[in-house]
Amino acid sequence: MSRQPAAPLAVSFGVLGPVTAATERGPVPLRGHRQRLVLARLLIAHGRVVPVERLVDDLWPIAPDGAVGAIRTFVADLRRALEPDRPPRQPPQILVTEAPGYVLRADPDAVDAGRFEAAVGETGRLLAAGRPAPALAALDAALGLWRGPAYADCANEAWAVAEINRLDELRMLAVERRAEALLALGRPDEAAADLPAHLASNPLREDAWRLLAVARYRAGRQGDALAALREARDVVVAELGVDPGPELRRLEADILAQAPHLTPPLAAAAPRR
Repeated sequence: MSRQPAAPLAVSFGVLGPVTAATERGPVPLRGHRQRLVLARLLIAHGRVVPVERLVDDLWPIAPDGAVGAIRTFVADLRRALEPDRPPRQPPQILVTEAPGYVLRADPDAVDAGRFEAAVGETGRLLAAGRPAPALAALDAALGLWRGPAYADCANEAWAVAEINRLDELRMLAVERRAEALLALGRPDEAAADLPAHLASNPLREDAWRLLAVARYRAGRQGDALAALREARDVVVAELGVDPGPELRRLEADILAQAPHLTPPLAAAAPRR
């Protein structure tokens, strides 16, 4: 009776910080910066084939002699690290050769960025459905996946910039949705405490300024709410040479008038599950 090959170990990947890989046995050893770059480049492709020539161009500004052979060595080492129990001559199942290059077969939920993106999308639906409590729990868990800047090993690589920016944008959205959930739960002090650090790094986020002003107002700090809107105007004018959008201008007028809609009824602020 022939012996069936063992199923490959489940592999998870981390890109919300330095690039990592792990199995249930523990971290997968990654040898050197360029091997990490190869893994990162394949992960950024999201299941699409990356040609060998593209890998060469992305790893070296001027390709040295033997660059293609070096790529093959990096790939062979990665395969051994990702599937250590794969028998000889058994085809790989994770890092696969597919003309004209290689493709990484990883489910979205095997990558921390994929789980993060799915969670942020789900929290948008939860907030729209009036369920801030599970949205807040999901956002806390999702933001906890971050270990540093996305693709931290690849910050200077042109091919990584678009994906890094996309994930950073999702992270900023998650922080703002967390503040929205806190406000819906009747916890404006917490929302007001968390937002200034976010705005210090992202001062042109007008929605974050709106949330900060509303949070301060609901916490009984009308003057601080107006100060936040004045600061938002100063920042936008200094950086972009234009006034803030109409939403912030309307909010300032509403705060000055103490508009009733700015303070939701207690029933609306109570958590819904």
